[in-house]
Amino acid sequence: MNLTLKVWRQSGPDAKGKFVSYPAKDVSPDSSFLEMLDRVNEVLEAEGEEPIAFDHDCREGICGACSMMIDGYPHGVETGTTACQLHMRHFHDGQTITLEPWRVRAFPTVRDLVVDRSAFDRIIGAGGYVSVNTGSAPEANLIPVAKDQAEEAFDAAACIGCGACAAACPNGSAMLFVSAKVSHLSLLPQGEPESIERAHKMVGQMDSEGFGNCTNHGECEVACPKEISMRTISHMNREFLRSSFVSRAFGRSNGKP
Repeated sequence: MNLTLKVWRQSGPDAKGKFVSYPAKDVSPDSSFLEMLDRVNEVLEAEGEEPIAFDHDCREGICGACSMMIDGYPHGVETGTTACQLHMRHFHDGQTITLEPWRVRAFPTVRDLVVDRSAFDRIIGAGGYVSVNTGSAPEANLIPVAKDQAEEAFDAAACIGCGACAAACPNGSAMLFVSAKVSHLSLLPQGEPESIERAHKMVGQMDSEGFGNCTNHGECEVACPKEISMRTISHMNREFLRSSFVSRAFGRSNGKP
């Protein structure tokens, strides 16, 4: 099938961007979206033009690098799918497809469809970890975990940090990402050492990065390629309140003496 791509081109973070149209000819319905972009770039390079810059790594729906808006939807209109796992059979011959980078203030555009998502890394660095003693790893079965808690933690841990939740949110909120990280650690015994400080630190870092507030639009849950539930946001809010009460009771600031 033959398609037309309307692609956002921007040479650098401070450059002025614009949409440019490119033909995508003889596209196989069985190819993935990124494979289609590869073929378009091969043609552009052969013609001496600058290829379209886009992020990718695993191409297996695991890393979350393939962050782009496809026809106004993060990763495209198919639910539970990353852009690299989106196949061209979901489009029709003659269709015009619009490609844009994430439109989130905390994710500045690097070039074309590539954005800087290091704000998520800084949020993780603020509290998305657990303290462990050095030495060999303990036997996993030594710490009993209730089945329902283990399953809920596993569901939250499926987050790949792609940023689709923030890109879909009208407020540019990262609450689903942060709550998924807070939830999967706080639900397990291994995450208890930082439980008093974690939510406060990560939410504080999220706010300082310039993400918006959650107003329960629910777009994040729909856009999430791992279909993480908004229930994690409720869990994080409870953790945040618990942290606030404990901090006040012991005269601490952000859980510290």
